[in-house]
Amino acid sequence: MTVRTATILLCAGGTGGHLFPAESLAHALRARGVRVVLATDARVDSIAGEFPASEIVTIASATPSGRSIVKRAGALLTLGRGFGVAAREIRRIDPAAIVGFGGYPTVPPVLAGQILRVPTVLHEQNAVMGRANAFLARGARAIATGFRQVRGIPPKATAPRTHTGNPLRPAVLTAAETPYPSLGEADGLHLLVFGGSQGAAVMGQVVPKAIAQLPADLRARLTLVQQVRAEDLTEVQNLYLSLGLAGLETAPFFKDLPARMARSHLVIGRSGASTVSELAAMGRPSILVPLPGALDQDQAANAATLAGIGAALAIQQSAFTPDRLTAELLDLFTHPAKLTEAAAAAKSAGIHDAAERLADVVLETAART
Repeated sequence: MTVRTATILLCAGGTGGHLFPAESLAHALRARGVRVVLATDARVDSIAGEFPASEIVTIASATPSGRSIVKRAGALLTLGRGFGVAAREIRRIDPAAIVGFGGYPTVPPVLAGQILRVPTVLHEQNAVMGRANAFLARGARAIATGFRQVRGIPPKATAPRTHTGNPLRPAVLTAAETPYPSLGEADGLHLLVFGGSQGAAVMGQVVPKAIAQLPADLRARLTLVQQVRAEDLTEVQNLYLSLGLAGLETAPFFKDLPARMARSHLVIGRSGASTVSELAAMGRPSILVPLPGALDQDQAANAATLAGIGAALAIQQSAFTPDRLTAELLDLFTHPAKLTEAAAAAKSAGIHDAAERLADVVLETAART
């Protein structure tokens, strides 16, 4: 096998948290002359034309969680059918290595690859290993991590581990070249609020009320960009329009989110692995509200990596109230040095070459066969 004749199969579910790092690795591999194939589930259809792969294979998948025995049994049957399809596709594609990015859609192709003795690499984006990766870890030849410390890796997973960081999209790397905006006591303030790819209801419920409680002179300096769920958009817009803000933009989704992050003095959002890694790469301070209720508490662990170095403030959703947020915003906006110090702390944790590091791990693993 030579690099230019290799095919690498990437396995990632159709959500941004898994697809973004897979996309970045695909760019890095293709730049080295490697053929890339993506195995995913049906949710990827909307971006199939944008992913840099020579071929995209759709494999049925489901998540066997929840209390309903019938639904869990149905999910297991779907995974079983997906395994059969994956095994046939792997024999046809004949990859030199398989890379799994977590989530249950990766289980059928990665498990099939392990049974067929194809070298597999797992990339864990979060600070706590997800259940799908934990299930597959024992059969992996290599494990790469987005964070230096990752909890939940099974003791029987003996594969070598490499801290690569989380691969970043080209748009993020471009945005990371933008210096932190100057911030004096009389300068405009730029605040970005978002809650993941589907938005977060709590952001629309808490942030507008908190902004309304800020002094009028601060609101007059504030330019606000907020992702708002479509069903909440009119109500949130109407409240903001009455507050005398310097600028306002609300929408259910922003395609150019990395550029908007780069223009911001402060970001309020969830703490998914991609978000945390992008904030670090760009050097932007943040207030992070981890998604509650997750069994693994991965977002809480992700947020702690930035909070622990003074780059972010992590607030549990139960404590994320308008009064609490108003107090935090007032403190930060009236003490701009705190924001610039947090920005520098975030920047110190950024990893810009994670895709290249991960590509090295993948190709080295493939070459050992």
